Amino acid sequence: MNRNAEERVAAQTAKALALMCVRNTYLESIHSGQSPVTKTGDFSDVKVIDAEGREIPWTEVSRISDDEMGRLMKQVVNRLYTWFIKTEDLGFHTRLGRWLQATELWDAPELDEVLMRMIAQDR
Repeated sequence: MNRNAEERVAAQTAKALALMCVRNTYLESIHSGQSPVTKTGDFSDVKVIDAEGREIPWTEVSRISDDEMGRLMKQVVNRLYTWFIKTEDLGFHTRLGRWLQATELWDAPELDEVLMRMIAQDR
């Protein structure tokens, strides 16, 4: 397989994994609800007042609890595991093409610099 074909397959696989293993998970529940309005565009004008009366700038608020993160990660890991277990299943691949249509308008993936540095450090 040539480099362009490998990159196309990698891009398609990345989008499929994101769609099937991250979207439509507990992440959607965390994402639902009202978003604050910002007039500055950077949320520096938004604050949260907690039950103890503390005023916390939006940019410093943890928006996901440890329990929520744990629940999300468990679901993502389970979906990735299921993906890899079912990767040889012909029925899975037949349906995958149809599911991938939802990703056609997504941006093309790019190499993640943080992960690339992590990989380079292990050499």
